[in-house]
Amino acid sequence: MVENFPFILAIALGLVAIVARPAPLRTVLALALLGAAYAWRDGAAGWLALGLVTLAIVFWAPSASKRWALLFLTVPIWGVAAFVVAPWYDHWLPKDVSAHGHTIDSLFYFILYLTGVVFIGTEAALFWFMWRYNRQAHAEPAKFTHGSHGLEVVWTILPAATLLFIAIYQINAWADAKIVNPGLGPDGVAGTADDLPPLVEVTSRQFEWRLRYPGPDGHFDTPDDIYVVNDMHIPVNEEILIDLKSMDVLHSFFLPNLRVKQDAVPGMKIPVWFRATEQGTFDIVCAELCGWGHYKMKGRLTIESREKFDRWLAEKAAAQQVTKDPAPATSAAE
Repeated sequence: MVENFPFILAIALGLVAIVARPAPLRTVLALALLGAAYAWRDGAAGWLALGLVTLAIVFWAPSASKRWALLFLTVPIWGVAAFVVAPWYDHWLPKDVSAHGHTIDSLFYFILYLTGVVFIGTEAALFWFMWRYNRQAHAEPAKFTHGSHGLEVVWTILPAATLLFIAIYQINAWADAKIVNPGLGPDGVAGTADDLPPLVEVTSRQFEWRLRYPGPDGHFDTPDDIYVVNDMHIPVNEEILIDLKSMDVLHSFFLPNLRVKQDAVPGMKIPVWFRATEQGTFDIVCAELCGWGHYKMKGRLTIESREKFDRWLAEKAAAQQVTKDPAPATSAAE
């Protein structure tokens, strides 16, 4: 009975919401119904409590217009609360297993905090105007102005300066992820002896990831190349260089746990690099809508020791060679 309480409460609130008057009451009851249903679904009693608190706060307002103001205030409150509690429910960034991921995460959090402060301030101002200048307290007609040129200049310069600051702040992160190609080696010149060869060529097509590794000779475009689909293996704690291509349409090669995302463009070979710092199995997904089967364009990334990687690659090469070698001929006498 206790575990079904949120469900029973949701049904009761739903029935009351159908016949409730006036309309704001139905809206508030619908919010409480949503909280109760979510609590029943995921066992998140906190959401149910938040819905009931919202219900109590809204009905505390002395007038209908102020109830609406409080009702709209619950939207940013619920939104901010969802961001705050998300890490405790494991609904946040995936685990970072890359050498450069902390830089990407730091940039993400910086922008999140900056925009979060602006969001909270804006929503607080909107609530204040709805609460302070409601129709019942100010029945006189609204007065309009033609604006302030100085104020318009200020609110144009401030966002522009903020965007410029973000652009400068993220230069190092962008350079590490997209400009400083380790494939060129320490001298930064292509075609020299210290170049890092690509470990694997990734070709996207609707709706799979086709992978090609160099065979025992260590070179691409030779008969011993190793072909795999949707199952990429890489060694841990090594700089990995990938050549990314597309066979048909625009795709996006996304490794969430490595903080890597790069569009695969038809007709282009794009280098992608990273260093994995932890062994395990993770997802490869497409982050670009590429057709009806986009949802199932998923692969598996296995990060393992160099010994295990070499053994896996040798097994794949041997299995592929078996399919290539013709069966020995059998004479008629036999």
